[in-house]
Amino acid sequence: MAWTKYQLFLAALMVTTGSLNTLSAKWADMFSAPGCKGSPEHQFSHPFVQAVGMFLGELCCLVVFYLLLCHDRRRPEPSMEPGQSFNPLLFLPPALCDMTGTSIMYIALNMTSASSFQMLRGAVIIFTGLLSVAFLGRRLEPSQWIGILFTILGLVIVGLADVLSGNGDDSHKMSEVITGDLLIIMAQIIVAVQMVLEEKFVYKHNVHPLKAVGTEGFFGFVILSLLLIPMFYIHVGDFGGNPRQVLEDAIDAFCQIGHKPLILLALLGNTVSIAFFNFAGISVTKEISATTRMVLDSLRTLVIWIVSLALGWEKFLGLQILGFIILLVGTALYNGLHKPLMAKLPCCPGPQSTDEVDAAERERLLDGGKSAQEI
Repeated sequence: MAWTKYQLFLAALMVTTGSLNTLSAKWADMFSAPGCKGSPEHQFSHPFVQAVGMFLGELCCLVVFYLLLCHDRRRPEPSMEPGQSFNPLLFLPPALCDMTGTSIMYIALNMTSASSFQMLRGAVIIFTGLLSVAFLGRRLEPSQWIGILFTILGLVIVGLADVLSGNGDDSHKMSEVITGDLLIIMAQIIVAVQMVLEEKFVYKHNVHPLKAVGTEGFFGFVILSLLLIPMFYIHVGDFGGNPRQVLEDAIDAFCQIGHKPLILLALLGNTVSIAFFNFAGISVTKEISATTRMVLDSLRTLVIWIVSLALGWEKFLGLQILGFIILLVGTALYNGLHKPLMAKLPCCPGPQSTDEVDAAERERLLDGGKSAQEI
C-alpha cells in the first residue's frame, strides 16, 4: 500500500533526526577552543555535559505530551489515550541505567568514529535477548538465536576493521579506538538492563510512550545536573579531557562554548534532534509499522557512515561494510523482519499474515517506547 505524504514525512524525520543526533554529538567532540582563565586551546571533551543536553531533549517529550493532551482535550471528541496513572519513581531505575549508559557512550564517542559507534550499538540485541530469557522468562525463537550469532559476528568484524585501520582516523590513537569500542559494548549491557527493567516494571502500566521517555528524561536531567557538582572536584588524571583533569568540568565547557559558539549549535542539534527522533519513532510505529521503524533505524546507521566519509571524519574501510551488512542481517532476524517476507512466499506460509505480524510488533514497540535508542 502506498504511503501518504504524512507517513513519508515521518519516515524522513526519523532518519534525519536520528542521524543528526549522532553526527551533532561527534561534531561537538571535534571542536577545540580555549577554556577558562586563559587556559590553552583544547578539545571539547565534556561527555557528561552532552548527556545532560540529551536528557533535556528527552524531557521535552514530556512537554510535548502535555501540549498534545491539552490540545486533544479541547476537541469535541477527545481521542488521545493518556494512559493510566502511575508512580513516577517506577522510572527511576531505568533512568539511572539510561544516565549511566548514555554517559559511557558519549565518552566512547570521543574515542572512536561515528560510524563504528553506531554499528557497535547493535550489541544491545545480544544482551537484551539473554537478559529477557534470564529475567523475563521469555523463550527466544531459533531465528532470534541466529540473529544474535550474526550480531556477534558483525561486531567482531567492525571491531577488527577498527584495529586493522591503524589509527582509526587522524584524531584517534589505536588505544583510544579500542577503549572506545569496548566502552560502547559495555554501555549496551546497561542499556539492555534498562530495557528489561522497563518491560518488567514500567510498561505493564500502560504508560504513553512520550510520557515514559519524558519522565526518564526528567530524572536523568535532574540527577546528572546535580552530579556535575561533585564531578567538578573528582580528579581522574589523564582520563579527564579537560585542563583540570577532573571527571567533568562544566564551567570549562561553558567557557569553551563562549569562545566558539558553534559548539553550542552542535549541542543544540543533539538536544533538539533527540526530541524529534523519539516523537518520529513512536509515530512511525503507530502510523506505519514496527517493521518500518526497525528498517529506518538501521538506515540511519548507513546515513551516518556516508556523511562521516563525505565530511572526511573517517577513512573508507571495506571490512566495515561487511560488518554492517552482517549486523543488519542479525538485527532483521532477531526482530522478525523476515517473517512478513516469508509469509508472502507460497512455499513458506506463515501462521500470521503480514498485517497481523505488523500489528503484534506495533503493540510490542508501543509498549516499549524507547526500544530504539537515541544517540
